[in-house]
Amino acid sequence: MDFTPTDEQTAARELAAEIFGDLSTPERLAAAGTASDAELWKALCAAGLPGAVEDVGLLGLVLLLEEQGRVTAQVPLAASCVYGLLAVAVHGTEEQRGRLLPGLRDGTAVATGAFPAGGGAVVASAQEGATGLAEGPAGSPEAPTGSLTGAVPWVPWLRDATHVLVAVPDRIRRGGHSLWMVRVADAATEPVELTAPWAAGRLVLDGTPGERIGGVGAHADVLASARTAFAGLQAGVCAGSLARAVAHTNEREQFGRPLAAKQGVQLRAADAYMDTEAIRVTAYEAAWRRDASLAYGEHALTAAWWASEAGKRVVHAGQHLHGGMGADLDHPVHRHFLWGRQLDAYLGCGSEVLAELGDLIAEEESV
Repeated sequence: MDFTPTDEQTAARELAAEIFGDLSTPERLAAAGTASDAELWKALCAAGLPGAVEDVGLLGLVLLLEEQGRVTAQVPLAASCVYGLLAVAVHGTEEQRGRLLPGLRDGTAVATGAFPAGGGAVVASAQEGATGLAEGPAGSPEAPTGSLTGAVPWVPWLRDATHVLVAVPDRIRRGGHSLWMVRVADAATEPVELTAPWAAGRLVLDGTPGERIGGVGAHADVLASARTAFAGLQAGVCAGSLARAVAHTNEREQFGRPLAAKQGVQLRAADAYMDTEAIRVTAYEAAWRRDASLAYGEHALTAAWWASEAGKRVVHAGQHLHGGMGADLDHPVHRHFLWGRQLDAYLGCGSEVLAELGDLIAEEESV
């Protein structure tokens, strides 16, 4: 394994850090509320960063999301790249790639995902259309179409999205799912408030037209990619929270000494640092394996577990190390707390992904 970024990945990360640092300030974030930052999204797209993910791979995306998480930037970068750009590029037909990818690359189209583990998806069914539901390899000339019925209580970044990738329970394969791309304009939506100030919404499908994305294995791959990407985002959120706590405890004095000089503070910060590094390295490993075309399902679950269990410890420590200021809802560190808790349960909380990992390991050993 070699997690050393390529020149392209390094350049993309440095550019993202510069844009996020310049535009995602605490003042702008406070003014945005739960809305996304349209100017920041436009700047990222003008720099070509969403489209660059096809070249820098999932590991490159993880590096970009770390920079986003450090400042809790209000843009749908993770969702659009995972559920749109990478999903269509890998699993879409040639026609779907030619039609959907240009908009996803330049940011004029934004995708998000409605997955059972991530949004409590309750999509009842997908009724096959004229082309049927026959399995076809990515690159086949025509993808199956149909209509979807059901509801999804909350979908992250839905208010920004033009398309939503919906995971529909498979009626034939027990526990399996098929993936369908739906235009948000064809569905009914309403705003939903989450723990984190994401532009989320409720999605209602009532005979809504959709098109199949990929065949057997597409759902597992996209879900694993999403878990890896959002673990990278969590690593950035934790790093940002810890950086704020370190700065505060070095500046704040008690009885004539900085708080950072106290052993208890040092130990709490050290534990948070080790947890953050565990999230980061497991996300890197899963992303690297995916880019190297190696099996990475277990590694994505491992990264998701660390992002959930360690992530909540770190953002709690970040608030605690701020003392009374950490209880201020308007303090920047509170945003990291909210994001960390939202990501803690997104795409499965710690106990859920651990159970899934155990089942996967047991299944592989029985073969």
